[in-house]
Amino acid sequence: MTAPLRLALSSPIVVRFPGQYSPWEADAGMAELARIAETADRLGFDHLTCSEHTAVPAAVAASRGATYWDPVATLSYLAARTTRIRLATSVLVLPYHHPLEIAKRYGTLDRISGGRVVLGVGVGSLRAEFELLGASWEGRGEQADDAIAALRAAFGVREPSYAGTHYSFSELIVEPAGVQARVPIWVGGRTMRSLRRAVRFGDGWMPFGLPMAELKTMLSQVDSPPGFEVVLPTGPLDPLGEPDRVTRRLATLADAGATLAGCAVTANSAEHYCDQLVALTELVNR
Repeated sequence: MTAPLRLALSSPIVVRFPGQYSPWEADAGMAELARIAETADRLGFDHLTCSEHTAVPAAVAASRGATYWDPVATLSYLAARTTRIRLATSVLVLPYHHPLEIAKRYGTLDRISGGRVVLGVGVGSLRAEFELLGASWEGRGEQADDAIAALRAAFGVREPSYAGTHYSFSELIVEPAGVQARVPIWVGGRTMRSLRRAVRFGDGWMPFGLPMAELKTMLSQVDSPPGFEVVLPTGPLDPLGEPDRVTRRLATLADAGATLAGCAVTANSAEHYCDQLVALTELVNR
């Protein structure tokens, strides 16, 4: 029997991607974000998200967006305002960080939140940002593979040791460590290579920008392990205004192989956003 599609929150405000955010978000702050996160938490959403970019070149801001809240600061604040909902990066760019840096910063968040961290990770796609941060663009896929393996060895471990192709460490202490023995690692991307990386090294896949038919075909070509998550974005939903369309959209995601729907809703204020989340859960549970 196929498990029902679960809902997650593709957090508003923290990312303003051109053409995909509402005007009210530009003036919103932590109070509005916390209210939305608390609503999603109360309604039983699986997780909320925060993305990562350090500095977006002005030349590509019109297509990439320029607003990306820092995930550690943002998720730490939301951890204190919620009790159950998981806190997912969507995504961390692995070549920007040493695995022990991730293990320490997000291990601390995992401890603060009571074991609610999900590490969404990716190899990165913005070359100018790589150059700015002194990260290696060439071979970043292989580096990311080794980084995931190093994270497996280090996260939640006080005295980690690892010897790989790009990273090696031992005889040191990382304190505090995360509380999860196996932190969920979901791989972002839109290629078969990213999906294979997710199946081989991770616990889930977070694709973006792919047609449903292509997603379904790609997923049919891999043998996913038990419990493997497929997190597909819904695009803007209007459950109060177009409930039938929302139902069809969620059914399409489930048919493509999604286990989690990364939900965004249309709204004209934070209050309206919360009302839409309530309507969405009622629609799914009716």
